[in-house]
Amino acid sequence: MIRIDDVARAAGVSTATVSRALRGLPVVSESTRQRVLEAATRLGYIASPSASRLAGGRTGCVGVVVPRITRWFFSTVVEAAERSLHEAGYDVLLFNLGGSEQARLKLLHTGALRQRVDAVIMISMPLLAEDFVAVSRLELPGVTVSSGTPVPGWPSVRIDDVAAARDAVEHLIGLGHTRIARICGKSTDELAFTTHVDRQRGYSEALRQAGLTPDPALEVEGSLDLAGGAAATEELLSRGVPFTAIYAICDEAAMGALTTLRRHGLRVPEDVSLVGIDDHDLAPAIGLTTVAQPAAEQGRRAVETLLAPTAPESDVLLPTHLTIRESTAAPPSTLEPDTTSRDGERP
Repeated sequence: MIRIDDVARAAGVSTATVSRALRGLPVVSESTRQRVLEAATRLGYIASPSASRLAGGRTGCVGVVVPRITRWFFSTVVEAAERSLHEAGYDVLLFNLGGSEQARLKLLHTGALRQRVDAVIMISMPLLAEDFVAVSRLELPGVTVSSGTPVPGWPSVRIDDVAAARDAVEHLIGLGHTRIARICGKSTDELAFTTHVDRQRGYSEALRQAGLTPDPALEVEGSLDLAGGAAATEELLSRGVPFTAIYAICDEAAMGALTTLRRHGLRVPEDVSLVGIDDHDLAPAIGLTTVAQPAAEQGRRAVETLLAPTAPESDVLLPTHLTIRESTAAPPSTLEPDTTSRDGERP
């Protein structure tokens, strides 16, 4: 069966553009529309009147739900999704929960979403068992981004957090580190609902595969921001347990760790190597080695998935890659005096 993805490839455009062209939206140039129509005709693809799952919507508006808009990942995803939705002719209604449990319950359980939007993009939202009933009652198309909590009937756009963590820790092990500390999210933090579990698993898997045993004394919780990373590193240093590297499960926590290490007179990477996950906009400026995830691409792909006529048969899994900068090096005992920083990527 010919799918919209086949038409998109044949026409050299995105699936969102195909959807817009076939729906006759004015945001598509006439030349692009003709190219899409020719590709659809050549492949025998026929879009039904309800080709988009948003067809027949009442509001022309898509709701985007985030736990906290102030965090880099969330704001990056939202901005990319908003731009794509506007290009497709939809308005965006942002629901920023601000970490409030009351706001989450009100949004999901009072029908506020259903009354105001035609579809939902839910970013890194922790859902409890009772929430699934509320979401199903919305009777709206939707997509989740970066969520380990699948919503029945909703596709998901995400990365493999386990693999990303494994890549980060394997990089440190490859440099010769065996005492690798970990800054993880707090189990009570809504932002760490699934991410910290998966990235903890990747850390443990990488150590065990290298014949190393995870040491609880080297694992410390912290909120997923600069203050949390700084406080977690302070706690780690106060324990007096030796380590030569820190793996932080997000770049913002890694940046906080960097400030504490410097305050204690420790050099990065000469004394302690440091690696994160995300490739935050500031990561290149501070030379942070990190596992880059395509945050903006997740927002764009979420919109493409939402505008497609049918949900994909499996999750949309986007790749990550290790980006090596100046914050990682061999452990102090094996450093050569003339060691220089490296810059490169591993697919």
